[in-house]
Amino acid sequence: MTQPVVTRFAPSPTGFLHIGGARTALFNWLYARGRSGTFLLRIEDTDRARSTPEATQAILDGMAWLGLDHDGDVISQFDRADRHAEVANQLLSEGKAYKCFATQDEIAAFRDAARAEGKSTLFRSPWRDAPEDTHPDAPFVVRIKAPQDGETVIRDEVQGDVTIRNDQLDDMVMLRADGTPVYMLAVVVDDHDMGVTHVIRGDDHLNNAARQMMIYNAMGWDVPVWAHIPLIHGADGKKLSKRHGALGAQEYQAMGYPAAGMRNYLARLGWSHGDDEFFSDAQARDWFDLGGIGKSPARFDVKKLENLCGQHMAQADDAALQREIIAFLAAAALPEITISQQDALLAALPYVKERAKTFPELLEKAHFALTERPISPDEKASKALDTVSRGILAQLTPHLQTVSWDRDTLEAVLNDFAAAQDTKFGKLAGPLRAALAGRAVTPSVFDMMLVLGRKESLARLEDAAT
Repeated sequence: MTQPVVTRFAPSPTGFLHIGGARTALFNWLYARGRSGTFLLRIEDTDRARSTPEATQAILDGMAWLGLDHDGDVISQFDRADRHAEVANQLLSEGKAYKCFATQDEIAAFRDAARAEGKSTLFRSPWRDAPEDTHPDAPFVVRIKAPQDGETVIRDEVQGDVTIRNDQLDDMVMLRADGTPVYMLAVVVDDHDMGVTHVIRGDDHLNNAARQMMIYNAMGWDVPVWAHIPLIHGADGKKLSKRHGALGAQEYQAMGYPAAGMRNYLARLGWSHGDDEFFSDAQARDWFDLGGIGKSPARFDVKKLENLCGQHMAQADDAALQREIIAFLAAAALPEITISQQDALLAALPYVKERAKTFPELLEKAHFALTERPISPDEKASKALDTVSRGILAQLTPHLQTVSWDRDTLEAVLNDFAAAQDTKFGKLAGPLRAALAGRAVTPSVFDMMLVLGRKESLARLEDAAT
């Protein structure tokens, strides 16, 4: 019987949820969810000087925005320090690890001498096989005994087989002189105890895998499936940094990108399923596999992100989109909209959501529904409401008092009115846009009239005509 899939996301709480970390979380989430597996969240908070509750909350908020739900409780790595030390002491008692009394000055002197002689600076501790009765009463670290010959092969689902000569591996420190465990030990113990079957993480951890495998092998534990994914680069091919723009997941929420579009884009950022660009969450879960991840760094392209976001907004459920827009306003610290405005927005969404790529764009297009009388035209719209135009609107209003309020009827009435004025409807559009929305650029006049309804539309036309 195949072992159930267990993946994990294990960020350090030292800042926001980086967009690269968000993609790693997404890949782990997709792989687990697509196989009826388990997706776990572990906060690697052993660096007490840099770890903060605020950063932990930022990670949780970023994952919540992206819809990446995890199974079980959030696990704190720091809280498991005793368990990590227990494993190191077990290896010590079994002779697979040893106490090293070498001081930092002695290690530095060894490396300086090796460098001067052109030799390897890989530290070989003289305490590796020293009898216990020779041990001084002095501080010590606990080191694992690394294999000294042969090779270690990292069988990676993305990078392929990566071979490292064992004589290039040092006797890694597992416990510091104060008895606290190091990160490399904690990661292995946590992954084993959590039952993690697949470790999907950035390829900057690839070299760590060989050293971590020493612990797995020494403990007789199953080594997980490795999948080290390339990092994300900017459009210029350099490692993604602040100079390329926003880095945090929540920054993208505050800029008004819909979560579904971001999930789609991040999934395609380094992974592919044929030529498919736009896909749903369900398709992503069904399709995602490790074989589709490329070896080369992916390049973050804002235009592609916006294109996908636009497609997702166009296909989104209106009520769900309305809720996400309200959440965006809060995330961006923008003024809330009233209940009546929320209702108006919901009514307008079918007419405006296909023409926007971000929520600010969408809200600008829905301005006509969110604004209230009296309408204050902007500079361009004001030019469309000259004396002649106001007179035409005054003549038009009676023609709309009793007609059926549907698109076909409205189009017929307005076109007939334009013909009676010896002009074309296009000439009426400018004043109508200005009167209904106070803008020169708006959705279709007919769309706006249908959303606003007869009473509000006529009231706005009458206001503009006076």
